[in-house]
Amino acid sequence: MSTWNEHVSAALLGTERRDPPVLAEAPADPGEKAGRLLDQAALLAVRRRAGRGPASASPVPVALAPVEDVPVVPKAAAARLRRILGGEQIRVLPEWLDAAARGFRVPAQSLPDLLERGRSDRVLRPSIARASGRRGVWLALQNTDWAYLVGSGDDPGGGPEVWETGTRNRRVAYLTGLRNTEPERARELLCETWAKEPAPDRTAFIATFDHGLSPDDEEFLEAALEDRGKDVRQIASDLLARMPGSAYGERMAARARACLAPKARTVRGRNQTWIQVEPPHTHGDDLARDGVPFHPSGSFAPRSGGAPVGTRAAWLREILARTPLSTWTGLFGLPPMEIVCLPVSDSDGRDVHIGWARAALGQRDAGWARALLKGGVMVDEPEALADLLPVLPGGERDAAAADLIRWVEGRPDLLRVLERVPGPWAGPLASAVVATVTASAERPTRHDEHLITQLCRLADQRLDPAAASRLEELGPAAPRAVTDLIATLRFRDEMLKELSP
Repeated sequence: MSTWNEHVSAALLGTERRDPPVLAEAPADPGEKAGRLLDQAALLAVRRRAGRGPASASPVPVALAPVEDVPVVPKAAAARLRRILGGEQIRVLPEWLDAAARGFRVPAQSLPDLLERGRSDRVLRPSIARASGRRGVWLALQNTDWAYLVGSGDDPGGGPEVWETGTRNRRVAYLTGLRNTEPERARELLCETWAKEPAPDRTAFIATFDHGLSPDDEEFLEAALEDRGKDVRQIASDLLARMPGSAYGERMAARARACLAPKARTVRGRNQTWIQVEPPHTHGDDLARDGVPFHPSGSFAPRSGGAPVGTRAAWLREILARTPLSTWTGLFGLPPMEIVCLPVSDSDGRDVHIGWARAALGQRDAGWARALLKGGVMVDEPEALADLLPVLPGGERDAAAADLIRWVEGRPDLLRVLERVPGPWAGPLASAVVATVTASAERPTRHDEHLITQLCRLADQRLDPAAASRLEELGPAAPRAVTDLIATLRFRDEMLKELSP
């Protein structure tokens, strides 16, 4: 019997019935049989493991990491990344990654910590994919916990076989890249497998048509309006609404012209055009097929019996949002600024203007966005106006946003408006935000303290770091939220300088 088996027998029978053998290399108190048995068993277990040979005589070697063609970030930037990953100013990590990706890559030593953080923060993953280089993907392939990185960026990491065998994320990345270069080929590939794809995959794949969208996609998208997946139908209708000259747009224009009509009247001896509004009375299958649900967002239950209050108005907003804006310049024979300023038959034209604002956003029409922002017809809808800011050319955006901030200053919806204004906040917009913070800090009521705290939290990642010097003028009496904001702005300023190519 082997020594190991003797120990097993002693353990099964009990040390009172059988003495465990004595090992010279494991001296123990002879009176403590049970303790000696356990100590010697531990020693034997280690000995057995140490002497065990590999399961395979020829283990498969790990492939070498690929050669990088992008330089690593400078030493100062690498040191700052370690500080960020250690918890210092962790909220600026997305900005660090995006800035680094414009000419640099993450140092290899920081990749494990960075990939581990991406496990719990899905928002970070595209930025990590862009900044981690080829070695990041190679490292992710060695650890299944980091496999999210493969295919989460713009490059799915493979050739055409990705479409046949890849995960959903990798296939989406592959299809997106193909839509940017060969949209017709991407559509052909999708048509071949469309009927076999599950609904969540069809939803993700059809969303890639946002890239390279053209009239050639119309037939496919029209067919998708009959899809059994609700999200697929909705995305198809949204894409068709953006397509100039589509049959979908003509159908919506016909519905919209039945709701809005120019009328002439004489006011104080002068001829005037006004807009007569008649929201739709019914909702049929054809309207549902074109992406207008029976209960659109914004409709709500009746107070007491009857049809749902607001449903007809919600249908009107949806129809106008999906109608080509050229419909109205052709119908009224006026430019957008004059059209939005025409009087409307209902109380304030709110539903009409909201519908037009949604159309301007969906169709990325800067002329209509500019008219709605400057026309003064949506003063009670600052959040809808804020959504239009990204549609404006870059040179106009900051000034328009600053005007909007000044308009809502002191009102409860200031924070909701600023949440919709993307960064960076520079130029006149930065000045308006600094002025708001300064004015609130100089009259520290309880309401202002809450406003400053929330505003500073929004500004710490969006405000131009150069604004720190203007905030420092508040001096030592500045609220804690402002001093924290200044520290973050200084940190970001140094960070961006370190990552400058």
